[in-house]
Amino acid sequence: MVFLAPGPGRVAAIASKRIGGAVKRNRARRILRAAWTEVRPLAGEQDAVLVARAAIDGATSRELVDEMMALLSETAEA
Repeated sequence: MVFLAPGPGRVAAIASKRIGGAVKRNRARRILRAAWTEVRPLAGEQDAVLVARAAIDGATSRELVDEMMALLSETAEA
């Protein structure tokens, strides 16, 4: 899940305890940030909050990049 708001381009990655233990939460935040670094130019000058969901378990950063690109293209069309 990605939330965007006007701003200088800051990013926050959030993973709740529903994701799992500390190791799983840290991995989820790490791959969210890695995916966001590839997608960031498409977002422009906006702050982003990246929220990990349970489906992130076992996902790769490449899969997340594809998903984020789809989400950003939806917001660009709207």
